Amino acid sequence: MLVYKTEKLFRAKVIKRPSSSIKSPYVADIQLVDDDNDIIDFNIYLAHCPSLGCCGLSDNESIVLVSENKNNNTKTKYAIELCCFSEEKNDKNIVEYISLKPKNAEHIAYECLKQSLVLNMSDLVEIQKEKKFMNSRFDFYGKDKDNKEYIFEIKTVPLAYYVDVPKKEYKKHKEYIESCDINNKVSYFPDGYRKNANEPVSPRALKHIQELQEIKKERNIRTILCFVIQREDVSSFQPSNIDPIYKNAVTEAYHDGVEIKAIQIKWEIDGSANLINDDLYVNIN
Repeated sequence: MLVYKTEKLFRAKVIKRPSSSIKSPYVADIQLVDDDNDIIDFNIYLAHCPSLGCCGLSDNESIVLVSENKNNNTKTKYAIELCCFSEEKNDKNIVEYISLKPKNAEHIAYECLKQSLVLNMSDLVEIQKEKKFMNSRFDFYGKDKDNKEYIFEIKTVPLAYYVDVPKKEYKKHKEYIESCDINNKVSYFPDGYRKNANEPVSPRALKHIQELQEIKKERNIRTILCFVIQREDVSSFQPSNIDPIYKNAVTEAYHDGVEIKAIQIKWEIDGSANLINDDLYVNIN
């Protein structure tokens, strides 16, 4: 079911990130390309990278789909919306369009809530965006027809692989990885650079789940953490083993009554986002 559509998209190749002219890691140099990835415009444009390189999905030489930035006050002409991910394995091949723009997950979640497409989230009579509780501003807040309050926080999940371990450990699981079906990956959150292995990947995400846990314990409010899986080639989701601090926090919050959900999206080349699963399996333990 269609739940969101981006602005018109253009196919592009990431030439350099950070850009040669603006050293921010959130800005890349791109060139527009055709369906065969041949350059059609030799000008180099600036593009906003809201998810940085996203663990390689939008690093140098990556093929991406970009929207034109209509804000005249910004230096970037384009914004990266989706990456073009292709894989060939055991005589199968897939092409996935994966959203790299976290804001897209908010649009998707809002439409899903409005249309009662999220499991056990029907009969909502109020949906507010960005409601502050404690020290956080959560994505959505509202009430259902029985006047029951809820907080609905979302996280976007573009990453997946056959095993949820650091890349340097992939070789330890080579036989298992080779045996897996190409569409049977595990999606995971979070992942990213950190200076110290004893720190969380995302302090902000950790704060959100901890405060959802506190709110659930102290007040009669439904608290829901929903992961928006931005790809079709997965069969489950889990808080990542890469960040045991966050994983343990989610597990503890779940046992204290915080609801953990995962919805799955299939993106098309034209920027259409379709809900294909409102209850993807979540591995908490």
